[in-house]
Amino acid sequence: MVPSLPTDRQNTVEALNQLHNRLLWLSSWMIHNANHIRPKRDGLKVGGHQASCASMTAIMVALYFHALRPQDKVSVKPHAGPVLHAIHYLLGNQTLDRMQRFRGLGGVQSYPSRTKDAIPVDFSTGSVGLGVAVTAFTSLVQDYLIAHGQVPEDQAGRMIALMGDAELDEGNIYECLIEGYKHDLRNCWWIVDYNRQSLDSTTADRMFRRFDDIFETCGWRVVTLKYGKLQQEAFKRPGGKVIEEWIDNCPNAEFAALTYQGGAAWRERLMADIGKDRDVNALLASFDDDALAALMTNLGGHCIETLIDAFDSIDDNRPTLFIAYTVKGYGLPLAGHKDNHSGMMNPAQMEKFRAGMGIREGDEWEPWAGLGDNLAAQLKAFVDASPLGRKESEPVAPAIPVPPLPAPDGAEQSTQAAFGRILLDLAKSGDELADRIVTTAPDVTQTTNLGAFVNQRGLFRRQELADVFQKAKIPSAQKWIQHAAGQHIELGIAENNFFIMLASLGLAAPHFGTRLIPVGTVYDPFIARGLDALNYGCYSDARFLLVGTPSGLALAAEGGAHQSINTPLIGMGQPNLTYFDPAFADELAAIMRWSFEHMQKPDGSSVYLRLSTRTIPQVARDDHGWEADALKGGYWLRKPAPNAEAAIVFSGVVAPEALEAWEQLIDDIPGLGLLNVTSPDLLHRGWSARRAARWNGDRAEPCHAQHLLSALAPDAGLITVLDGAPGALSWLGGVAGMRVSPLGNDRFGQTGDLPDLFHTYRLDANAIVDAAAELFLERCQ
Repeated sequence: MVPSLPTDRQNTVEALNQLHNRLLWLSSWMIHNANHIRPKRDGLKVGGHQASCASMTAIMVALYFHALRPQDKVSVKPHAGPVLHAIHYLLGNQTLDRMQRFRGLGGVQSYPSRTKDAIPVDFSTGSVGLGVAVTAFTSLVQDYLIAHGQVPEDQAGRMIALMGDAELDEGNIYECLIEGYKHDLRNCWWIVDYNRQSLDSTTADRMFRRFDDIFETCGWRVVTLKYGKLQQEAFKRPGGKVIEEWIDNCPNAEFAALTYQGGAAWRERLMADIGKDRDVNALLASFDDDALAALMTNLGGHCIETLIDAFDSIDDNRPTLFIAYTVKGYGLPLAGHKDNHSGMMNPAQMEKFRAGMGIREGDEWEPWAGLGDNLAAQLKAFVDASPLGRKESEPVAPAIPVPPLPAPDGAEQSTQAAFGRILLDLAKSGDELADRIVTTAPDVTQTTNLGAFVNQRGLFRRQELADVFQKAKIPSAQKWIQHAAGQHIELGIAENNFFIMLASLGLAAPHFGTRLIPVGTVYDPFIARGLDALNYGCYSDARFLLVGTPSGLALAAEGGAHQSINTPLIGMGQPNLTYFDPAFADELAAIMRWSFEHMQKPDGSSVYLRLSTRTIPQVARDDHGWEADALKGGYWLRKPAPNAEAAIVFSGVVAPEALEAWEQLIDDIPGLGLLNVTSPDLLHRGWSARRAARWNGDRAEPCHAQHLLSALAPDAGLITVLDGAPGALSWLGGVAGMRVSPLGNDRFGQTGDLPDLFHTYRLDANAIVDAAAELFLERCQ
């Protein structure tokens, strides 16, 4: 018969303390096993962070088994990932096999991962700072869903980030703070494991004293948990106030060193500094060395009672920063040592640690080892009855049907303008897809052609705000009414915020059980400014449509700082992101429809469109036969004759130059083909998959690039051209061993008009003709 659950505070605290010991042991043992017991075939250190886990264990126990509600979501400090897995091991969600393969193939990942780990992970972490900011933007997404009637207000969850204090050096956290203040952030907790040690050193005392001011200025409540209950009681005794003042003034580095040295060192130092005070002397004498060490390290972040009192005291939705003082490596022989970040216990230390935990040799992986049957049953029941133990799996959101998206009319159009018109037509429709679209941009809404959509659907704001210019009848193209039903979230000029917002919006389906279709626009060259956050969103399997526009040298007069070069390579190289570079408006319409469907598929991904402000003549179509190939990555705009000796291959906005060059060369090179590559990414991915099939034991099906190039002679030549890095297309020569003359831009651009720039950087029709001549000259030689 299972004993009754603890019902009073004392029993709850005792249960949580026991769970602290279990998680401290399991996380430490997991790392130890991977580094000292599991065979190593490569001789490399596996790694892990025993000390970083230890400083966070009590916080995670109090949070996961006491404070969390089912609707709350947590982003776990990357180096505390083993504690998270140990928690789910006790809950029965994690397997022994995966724990034993920590940092091995198929095992527990180094850092919590939504896409790689088998346990429930709310937020991926790893690149420090991003896992903190994502909680704020997910809270904003929750506000958006509440305002749009997709999440009940009374079911709002807290978005919680657990971070090391060194993460507060990350600039993206402060960009996030500012944006959160603008949007009246709520339901967000950030809990700082203030262990005062980073990878290289102890952290600076001076700066940390300013964080209260910084956060409070941005509307946050700051709760500092410096002292545990043992210390608080000791400070009430005669001499206690003097010891408290000494701790307050002790530099971080000295506190860490004394912690590592232990009780005798604490006594010697305290006696030397304040021991002349008779009350202090008597107070110190009442503790033996071990008890004195326990007292001096009984900081708020390790005291279960202090932690649960602090968490229970918050009963509103104001964003809150908890600064929990801790000792890095608490409870381990590594505690306090300045080198303990990547350090770990040696076998002798681990053996002593195991014995101290009362765990028999051979029982190291047992969830409740060393506790006895009665206590083990009580703890298991306590864990199973916790909100986390009763939490259901992530909901599955139904897909949103995607209607036909007609291409906008116009003999001459830019892809950027066509994008805006397609979205506007959607916004005017009564279609469900239009209601689920939410747009965002880092202060470039107008210049990326989102303005018409925003005029139609409004800016999102929880409290309605009138357009002062409109009320004053001042003419303006912007009619941006701000209200709770708005579907555009305007951001400041910070690309990290933009991409983390896209990631948060793109995770609405698994987080909240309701699907959003995020569309974000940014100047194409500045994708690189937020590349880490873009990678974070893709690694988390967030789904969004990213529109990089305007792009390339075609931006002309804006100059080199605004002319993107390597974004085609970013699009091709970024996992979980499919890149397109359409030339014409009808291509864009077909690609957008495909994208909205692809984003919602279980095996889908986010999509990146590289668009341009350059207006070009549209091509006449006899039928829609080109569409299927365009959505596979490319199609023949001018089909080659059988066994043609050459083809011009282009992507995107250089279509007019490619067509002009084709017309100039067609008489000299009979049967010359003109290949429009709508997605270098899809073509390359298909080619790579075909080659990998031989190694994977799969059938090597012909890829689309092979199918397209098979129309040419085996020794044909290719002239590739795009307004970007030439490597995005030049690889096509490797598909069938064809000679290639690649054109593109691999230098920083400059100001100028388009004819001058395309001539200078060899992207005009004359350059294409010259490249064809060079190709045939080389062949003759």
